[in-house]
Amino acid sequence: MRNTTRMTEILAEMIDQRGSRRAFAEKIGMPPTTLQSMLTRDLSRASVTNVVDVCRELGITVEELEAMASGLHYEPDTIAAHHDSEEWTEEELEEIERFKQFVRLKRKEKEI
Repeated sequence: MRNTTRMTEILAEMIDQRGSRRAFAEKIGMPPTTLQSMLTRDLSRASVTNVVDVCRELGITVEELEAMASGLHYEPDTIAAHHDSEEWTEEELEEIERFKQFVRLKRKEKEI
């Protein structure tokens, strides 16, 4: 059985780390009220499409979210690399930031 309450908490934490929920919703083309409803009423009532859209913007899959919520060890497919001489595109920098937020969240979960 899926722990949708924990999945909801994880998404809320990841989105809140990025700043405004309203800005996040607008960025993915979702009405802010829909996102707020997802994060306050539990994901079990949200549409699959909306959950996928939120996860995609956060740089995770629904399967990864489910693993995080169930406390399973999660190994990301992406490996961070350090390159002093490379210039990063805006999209690459956003992806790096999402990965950093994910790692911070996992660190918090280990402390609990």
